[in-house]
Amino acid sequence: MPRMVFCVKQQREAEGLDFPPWPGALGKRVFEHIGKPAWAAWLAHQTMLINENRLSPLDRAHRAFLEAEMEKFLFGEGSAPPPGYQAPA
Repeated sequence: MPRMVFCVKQQREAEGLDFPPWPGALGKRVFEHIGKPAWAAWLAHQTMLINENRLSPLDRAHRAFLEAEMEKFLFGEGSAPPPGYQAPA
């Protein structure tokens, strides 16, 4: 039986993640309070941020930016797309 959590992003019960997806306290918080559908939405948004901003996961500053955006996206007011971004049709 899957592990269920109350997803604070979607404000409903959802299947929980299988393991903490990020190191440290933020990863533990995501594991305990975010469901798989919300995490999948974050991964899509993160991919867009990486591509549009030409970020490198190897760069410490870029990882810090992505971590801050993850927290905003999942627990805060949301993460905005880059200025001028137009979603594919």
